[in-house]
Amino acid sequence: MAKPTTRVLAVLDLLQSHGRMSGPELARRVGVDVRTLRRYIVMLEDLGIPLTAERGRHGAYMLVAGFKLPPMMFTNDEAVALSVGMVAARGLGLAEAAPAVESAQAKLARVMPDGLKRHVRAIADTVKVDLLPATTTPTSNAALIALTTAAQAQRRVRMSYDSAQGSHTEREFDPYGLAWRGGAWYALGMCQLRHGLRSFRLDRMGEVILLDRHFERPADFDALEHLVQGIAGMSRGRDIEVLLHADLPTARRAFSLGFGLLEPLDGGVLLRSSADDLAWFARQLAALPFDFEVRTPSALRAELARCAVRLQRLVRSSGRASTSASPVPRARR
Repeated sequence: MAKPTTRVLAVLDLLQSHGRMSGPELARRVGVDVRTLRRYIVMLEDLGIPLTAERGRHGAYMLVAGFKLPPMMFTNDEAVALSVGMVAARGLGLAEAAPAVESAQAKLARVMPDGLKRHVRAIADTVKVDLLPATTTPTSNAALIALTTAAQAQRRVRMSYDSAQGSHTEREFDPYGLAWRGGAWYALGMCQLRHGLRSFRLDRMGEVILLDRHFERPADFDALEHLVQGIAGMSRGRDIEVLLHADLPTARRAFSLGFGLLEPLDGGVLLRSSADDLAWFARQLAALPFDFEVRTPSALRAELARCAVRLQRLVRSSGRASTSASPVPRARR
C-alpha cells in the first residue's frame, strides 16, 4: 500500500477510536507534520468521510456524530495474538510500520469490550520483543507483497537485484518462501539465472513483476530452515569439526541458529562450522553442558587448552580473594 494511503487510513482509524484528537497529536501519531495532516483531512473529506474541525488553540478534528465504519469482531485470543504480533511488527523492517500499527491498534480498540481493551493496551505499552534491528528497511512493501503473492500462487517473477558487491542483474526467480533473519528480509527459491536454490535480500531488490509462468514448490519447503542452513554453511575461515556427546535436540538448544551444521551420528552429533577467531570458538565450546571431541583443526584443541588454563587461574585467584576477605573468627574467652 502506498505511503500516503496508509497514513490517511491511520488518521481515519485514530479518529474512529478516539472520537476527538488535536491536529498536532494526530500528526505525531502518524509521523507527519501538521501541514501534511491537513492534506490528509481533505483527502478523507473527498472520500465522503464526514469530518468536523474545532478552531482555536484547543481545537481538534472529529468525525460527525453517529458515523461508524462496519466493525470487525475478534475473540479474546485473536485480539491478544494480533496485539502481540503488532508489537513484533515494529521490529521487522516493514516500510511504514508505525502508522500501519497505529491504524490496526485503533481498529482493535474500537471493537473491544473495555476489559479486553485494557489488556491489549497493556500489551502495547509494556511488551517488548527482542528482535535484531533492521539492517536496512525497504522504502516500500511492494517487493514483499509481490513475492508473497507469487510464492502463494507459485508464479515466477522477474526482478532486478543489486548484490552486496554492487553488481546489478535482471533475473527470473521462482519464490518458494520468505524469511526474516538477522535484521533483514530474504526471499528463497530457484534462481533461473544461476540455475540453483538462492536467497535474496528484499532491500536490495528493485521492481518485482509477476509473470504468467507457474512452478512447483518442493513439498514441505521451510524458507527459514534453508536460510539458516545456507548461512551456517558459509565459510568464515578455518574449517571446524567437533563431535558432540549429546543427542540432536540437546545440541540444537546449545547453539544459536546459523552457528554450524549439525549431523546426527551413532556416537553423538557432528558439528561442522568455520571461524576466523578460534579463541572465540573455543570459549563457546567451553560453555557447553556436555562433553565433546575436537576432530579438526588441532589449533582449536590448543585454544581450548589455553582457555582451560585461564579458567583454572581465575578460579584459584577467586578462591584466594574469597579467603582473604573472610572475617577472622574471634577467639572465645
